[in-house]
Amino acid sequence: MKKLHNYVTGQWIQGKGEGVPMHDAITGEVIALSDTEGLDFGEILHYGRTKGGEVLRKMTFQERGNMLKSLALHLVKKKTDFYEISYRTGATKIDSWIDIEGGFGNLFANASLRKLFPNQSYHVEGDPIDLSRGGRFMAHHIMVPKRGVAVHINAFNFPVWGMLEKCAVNWMAGVPAVVKPATNTSFLTEAVVREIIASGILPEGALQLITGSARTILDTVESQDVVTFTGSASTGRMLKAHPRIIEEAVPFTMEADSLNASILGEDAIPGTPEFDLFIKEVRNEMTVKCGQKCTAIRRVIVPENLVEDVQIALGKALSKVTIGDPRLKEVRMGSLVSLDQVQEVRERVQELSKTASIVYGDLDKIDVIGADAKKGAFLAPIVLREDNPFKNLSVHETEAFGPVSTIMPYKNLDEAITLAQMGKGSLVSSIATNDNKIAKDYVVNAASHHGRILVINRESAKESTGHGSPLPSLVHGGPGRAGGGEEMGGMRGIKHYLQRTAIQGSPTTLTEITGIYQANADYKEADKHPFAYHWEDIKPGMSLKTHKRTLTDSDIISFANLTWDHFYAHTDITSLDGSIFEKRTAHGYFIIAAAAGLFVYPNKGPVAANYGLEDCRFLRPLYHNDTIYVRLTCKQKVDRDVASAEHPSGIVKWFVEVFDAEDELVAVATILTMVQKKQEVFVEMTEEKIQELVNKITENDKPKWGIMTPQHMLEHLEESYKVLGGQIQDFEIVTPEKIVEKVRNSLYNYEKFPQNSQFPTMKKGELEDLKHPDLATAKEKFFEAREEYTAFFKENPDAVLKNMVFGELNKYESYLLERKHLNHHFEQFGLI
Repeated sequence: MKKLHNYVTGQWIQGKGEGVPMHDAITGEVIALSDTEGLDFGEILHYGRTKGGEVLRKMTFQERGNMLKSLALHLVKKKTDFYEISYRTGATKIDSWIDIEGGFGNLFANASLRKLFPNQSYHVEGDPIDLSRGGRFMAHHIMVPKRGVAVHINAFNFPVWGMLEKCAVNWMAGVPAVVKPATNTSFLTEAVVREIIASGILPEGALQLITGSARTILDTVESQDVVTFTGSASTGRMLKAHPRIIEEAVPFTMEADSLNASILGEDAIPGTPEFDLFIKEVRNEMTVKCGQKCTAIRRVIVPENLVEDVQIALGKALSKVTIGDPRLKEVRMGSLVSLDQVQEVRERVQELSKTASIVYGDLDKIDVIGADAKKGAFLAPIVLREDNPFKNLSVHETEAFGPVSTIMPYKNLDEAITLAQMGKGSLVSSIATNDNKIAKDYVVNAASHHGRILVINRESAKESTGHGSPLPSLVHGGPGRAGGGEEMGGMRGIKHYLQRTAIQGSPTTLTEITGIYQANADYKEADKHPFAYHWEDIKPGMSLKTHKRTLTDSDIISFANLTWDHFYAHTDITSLDGSIFEKRTAHGYFIIAAAAGLFVYPNKGPVAANYGLEDCRFLRPLYHNDTIYVRLTCKQKVDRDVASAEHPSGIVKWFVEVFDAEDELVAVATILTMVQKKQEVFVEMTEEKIQELVNKITENDKPKWGIMTPQHMLEHLEESYKVLGGQIQDFEIVTPEKIVEKVRNSLYNYEKFPQNSQFPTMKKGELEDLKHPDLATAKEKFFEAREEYTAFFKENPDAVLKNMVFGELNKYESYLLERKHLNHHFEQFGLI
């Protein structure tokens, strides 16, 4: 029998024991054996801390984010393979989509968070704090990656999402992971990890996988490690009380199954959209993943006069749910994960039914399609009704982790809130209402007991992600029974793996430490205007002091007329009595505009555009005949992605200080500029450079890749010039219209064409017939074609011509293509 492998200490290893069988949830057959006997968990954790941790900690947030994005793109291409495996866990296509592509979505979402962090390996949090009157002693907070590993102990219900929603966060923080999935679905986790490791995208040691029992793994955790757990509340409490967790003060995050409640508002009567949405939501939460979701609706709390209506409507909705082999298109609900899980759910339903009545479904009867109900882990949806929920507490304490929900009545909203709170903490609650007062009262009063609350109504229904969908940008966790932890939540989740440290010192010292200019720090006088530097060469603290300007009475009046801002302080000096103004006062925005006139560099250069304005403050009025000057200082640099028709660039935040003639600070602002990055990838293809390189080509030159000869290469480039210059235009654009703009925009980036990339008209693996008798003639025709191309655009500078791959190109885009194309082939033959 096949054994699953564990990926630890840089290698795939099988355990040395007999192994534990894992079963197909639909057929009952044994899929593989899980075995971890012989693994040294202490060594595994140490390997992650050192091998993986050292690399991840040195990477910047931008590099980590791009790594996650690359991994997500890679996995998406392989998703079909994972679906086939996922069916064996009992999951339908929709269930699998949530698990598999939802997991990949977590990678994408966390990758995008790189834009919120500085372009360095650690984070600077919050605002600086002045600790002195003189401004020479201050504090700030930084957050650095913990020097341990993230140990993830996951549940069986989401073998892909459960891993990636956590790993995406710790990788973004710069911390490696050791993943211990639940044994009975670890065969799917293993398949995904195999693809991750094979991709080579993650640094070695960033991810290790234990596919079976790991009962002693917490024995060797250390204070710099972080442990997360998803599963039952009882198991979570046991792990959280582990002596090593307590002794080492190891951060422990628990996300436990909870008795989530959904409330039907009193206004949501039958016939309203909210009533229908409520029934649909409950049905979905009972049947998606066969109810095996930590966020599923377990308690259905409805007005007492609507209990019968809800019971009937929910029964009708559930009767339309087909159960069976999840591979079949007509099947809407698969099976539980195992026969053991079926038995556990049956036992929980029997406990609940001691006081509650089963009003829909039968524990002993089920109709399935395309499968054997006795061999598979099938269970019909079960709806119970508890008429005395304040007296009979089992419904608030016992969870059946399957397609099971219980309806219970309430008399007024206060009772509904109390019933929701009696679950003693949940991951999520929801309320269906179109009355915003009801929504507010419920949310404000119930929020203390829930990690997330969804308001369901007709306005948001089409775009709502639903009751049971945790989102990477939102906190996932809850108080009390739900574990008291938090996962994800955008930046909040990442910070869980970072150590927050308060740093104190002078502004100049803290500028160097944080990489962000701090007010009152020493300036670094620039050798030339800061706007003349490319993004890479600009450093925090780089500064320019401008010349002076006197604000005149006519300046202020002209600005008022130009902007139509006729506030009395600027235009009516007879109305100043009793105000804070003494004379005609300059507009605040005129001061900023005048400041820009002093510091803006007029010549074309790396600064591509004004990107915005932040933190503008006017500290005292400025009057006519006051004189100002500006100190422009680089405050911070923020990297950015560029996908549109623009060259790679980053954002520079400039600290603008406006001083009067007595050197008193009168206004401050932070302006943002988009600054281009250096182009150091490609050799600029001037006429002289092209002549030099082409003249070097000989018949004996061999390509570094591909099968072209030097003459084939020149004839290919000749034809390319004829296309660029409009001589050849009788062809169709082969790139699909929906992506052609994206492909054309790629000309602006500084990435090389891939080696061995295939031009659409070329035959794969075959050389084209040569057109010219020899290499010398090919060179001559190459230069003729290029001359005609340049002449065409001299005469037609506004022309737009077709290109088979890149679509319609203007003169500048044709130049960008020429530069990339020539660099590609000249590098192919070792000329550059």
